Amino acid sequence: MSGDLSLPLFWRVCLINGAVFALATTALAFSPATVSARPLLSEAIVLTCGFIAICVLNGLLLRSVLRPLDRFTTVMASVDMRHPGRRLNASGGPAGALVDHFNQMLQRLEDERAASTLRALAAQEAERERIARELHDEVGQSLTAVLLALKQASTLAPAEVAGELDVARETTRASLEEVRRISQRLRPGVLADLGLLSALSSLASELTSRTGVRVTRGFAPGLPQLSAAAELVVYRVAQEALTNVARHAHANGVEVGLSRRGNQLVLRVADDGRGAGSFEEGAGIQGMRERAQMAGGRLELSQRPGGGTVVELELPVVAP
Repeated sequence: MSGDLSLPLFWRVCLINGAVFALATTALAFSPATVSARPLLSEAIVLTCGFIAICVLNGLLLRSVLRPLDRFTTVMASVDMRHPGRRLNASGGPAGALVDHFNQMLQRLEDERAASTLRALAAQEAERERIARELHDEVGQSLTAVLLALKQASTLAPAEVAGELDVARETTRASLEEVRRISQRLRPGVLADLGLLSALSSLASELTSRTGVRVTRGFAPGLPQLSAAAELVVYRVAQEALTNVARHAHANGVEVGLSRRGNQLVLRVADDGRGAGSFEEGAGIQGMRERAQMAGGRLELSQRPGGGTVVELELPVVAP
């Protein structure tokens, strides 16, 4: 019988209690036991045993009815929208309908969260592209004009002023390079122009030049072609993982690998730093996890033997 056709829980409890009381009344009516006006000790013992038997029988029957609710509350306490897929097995009975509706509610919440995450990430990428374009077209061109003006002024200025102008020109050149670097991080043009492997190599080279951390690259041959959206997910996860290494790991070396494991494409970023402790999920890790889920994959963080942290992204490979 399906959960929709079963009796409501209230009436089931009432029927169980009524049946137990009816059974006890029938047993008392047809039994040879009597109760004196002044109950004797033997009669009190019989009544006490009968009362205990009724309570035990009633408890056993109610336990079989209410046990699914205990599992239901346990699952409710452990549900986390950041880790979708947790469901309660509906085994029929009085709680079957409640379990079915609860699972349907979880599915709706996960679908809505996935859709809202997709919209948020799309809006984030669009905003990054807009800011990168404005930095490149507006700020970059303005700094380039200032740099040329300073160069022209330094050739015409007297010697005591030319030195100061040269310092200002070097500062402007450094600012221009920083603007270009920020623009490239916001909008990975190398990803669209040269492909995923070149983009990952660019991230590794940037980390080494900026922090001195040694990066070992390991890209397996014959990797499958990914969609533009999946490549962007891999790039952003690698970018965030390497940023975390630069900020928090205090590592001397990092391994960046891309390989295939069955029908999964695996990105692996492993450092030899101090480790991530209990892996408290901040905005960066949560963003990586949401990007992985958006692409139908999953993200795993673990401790590296000997010290350090391993970030693994698995994405399904779709056959052409």
